[in-house]
Amino acid sequence: MKGLFLQNWHKKLFAWGMAKANNADDRAIKLHDCQDYETMADLKRSLLSHLQGNVLEIGPGAGANLSYYSPAIHWIGVEPNPYMHPYIHQEADRHGLTAIELYGGRAETLPVADNSIDTVVSTYVLCSVTDIDAALKDIQRVLKPGGTFVFIEHVAAPENTCKRTVQDGVTPVWKTVFDHCHPNRETWLYLENAGFESIHYQSFRLSIPVVSPHIAGIATQKSDKTEIRLESC
Repeated sequence: MKGLFLQNWHKKLFAWGMAKANNADDRAIKLHDCQDYETMADLKRSLLSHLQGNVLEIGPGAGANLSYYSPAIHWIGVEPNPYMHPYIHQEADRHGLTAIELYGGRAETLPVADNSIDTVVSTYVLCSVTDIDAALKDIQRVLKPGGTFVFIEHVAAPENTCKRTVQDGVTPVWKTVFDHCHPNRETWLYLENAGFESIHYQSFRLSIPVVSPHIAGIATQKSDKTEIRLESC
């Protein structure tokens, strides 16, 4: 009973913190060593504002990305923390998104039909999923042929560097505090081996400790879901 209480308390606190973070200005978050974008706002606007049709966001948190979407999309969210849901609805109302569906659940078992989604969006989620291979497989299951997977993720620093040593050392505590987040996850390797038709991404850094290295880009689902061809940059 005590364990359940503490678990719920942590989820409530985490949701409250994520909602407060919605007030942060992405224009103030500078991207370093990034070829095409100066700020996080520039990057998110480029990746999200043009999306159309059925857009599924996994782990939307408290709805920090909702301001970047066109109100014309059909937005579907899968968020396992139920205490995030009221904040998501508030953000959707604030930004004029009326065609929305919101579910509990996890990225490994998405509660939507096969071949039904035009774009899946993940920002700072693949670091936390229990089984990243299963999550990427289910993302491919729900995507329409030729559909896209848009991602922004912090990733592991290069091996044998001071940053990587720090990431490896803090991971056990980091996972507990930050809702199963792995600062040392080599996410790009999982993406490259997932079987998408193509993958294009950029690497860059943020001026924050531990989780400074990032990648962002787009993976495209196979047009016929039978042939695998991989391109990375």
